[in-house]
Amino acid sequence: MIEARIHKLGPSIALLAILHLLQHPAATDAGGAVPMTSENIDMTLASNELVFLNFYAEWCRFSNILAPIFGEAADKIKAEFPDAGRVVLGKVDCDKETAIASRFHINKYPTLKIVRNGQLSKREYRGQRSSDAFLEFVKKQLEDPIQEFKSLKELEHLDSKKRLILGYFDRRDQPEYDTFRKVATNLKEDCQFHVGFGDASQAMHPPGTPIIVFRPDVALSHENDETYTGSLQNFDELKIWIQEKCVPLVREITFENAEELTEEGLPFLILFHRPDDLNSIKDYKSIIERQLLDEKQNVNFLTADGKRFAHPLHHLGKSEDDLPLIAIDSFKHMYLFPHFSDMYTPGKLKQFLQDLYSGKLHREFHYGPDPSNNDIHPDPHTGKGTSPPESKFKELGPSKHRYTLLEKDEL
Repeated sequence: MIEARIHKLGPSIALLAILHLLQHPAATDAGGAVPMTSENIDMTLASNELVFLNFYAEWCRFSNILAPIFGEAADKIKAEFPDAGRVVLGKVDCDKETAIASRFHINKYPTLKIVRNGQLSKREYRGQRSSDAFLEFVKKQLEDPIQEFKSLKELEHLDSKKRLILGYFDRRDQPEYDTFRKVATNLKEDCQFHVGFGDASQAMHPPGTPIIVFRPDVALSHENDETYTGSLQNFDELKIWIQEKCVPLVREITFENAEELTEEGLPFLILFHRPDDLNSIKDYKSIIERQLLDEKQNVNFLTADGKRFAHPLHHLGKSEDDLPLIAIDSFKHMYLFPHFSDMYTPGKLKQFLQDLYSGKLHREFHYGPDPSNNDIHPDPHTGKGTSPPESKFKELGPSKHRYTLLEKDEL
């Protein structure tokens, strides 16, 4: 079982990892989280299905508040999952282990990260900081990431607002399925995974030839199904393909993921829409994918429920009655796209972004509008543009009341 988890690391490291477990079967016997150092971290990551890491500093008051809670959680989790190689809670003193802190790109204390089957999850833990919450989180992480369907008919009732990965296999003991399951374990937060075996999937693939298919969120996009054509025994190749499909170019921002998205540091181009307005979402996504693909390194393309995010709308002088509308949040200011219908004119959205980069959007507010932009209102006394609304989404980033931020101006 352990060998299966770490076979990707090569036979030498796999053997060392097994010896590590045999020599240190009860690394947490003393109680609490396991101190991670440059000497033991690689073996710990290689030899455990799940490693939950707390990166802290002794001088950080938030770290000191979390320390006993995380330690208590480690004891609870060890009692719940006592088998070696299943789960470990580790802690990293970043002042002493500077190389590890640098390797994991730590920019605030405390930071909580997950490593599954030796693979670092791109998402940090940002939920409630209690021992019970940590226990429930770990339980959820260790659940089977794949739902099995018994007939193709069941696939007709899957959520059309979710991005899905469908696997069709002859048997559960196929090596291809083992690869599929490992990838699903690492990417289950990005997609829903479903699998059928034998008769349940026979109509979809010839015997002995497993098939993996991506099904888009058809209620929210104009994308089509796509079949994986690479190697089904190559973990990295399959993971890259599924990750590209499951993490869309245009994402939805929620209060649950806002901190994560804000910390990425890229300006937001946001479509605010009514909760039931699926057509605007589809059209916006399609236009972004056709016209702004080359901007994905510079901007986060997002959709937002205008009812839930009413506060930023009010900040722009708008309400739910004005939806749909598009705006930029640069983490300094917010700028309104003049007319939603202009989105359908080729080049208009791209020019809006170019005007952000060039500083034109900001200059127009301070020194008077471009005559073609009737959404910028000059001050009646000075004739100059008023100051643009301050960023509202920056307020949803990592809070100084929750973290010690190491890069104060990172946003």
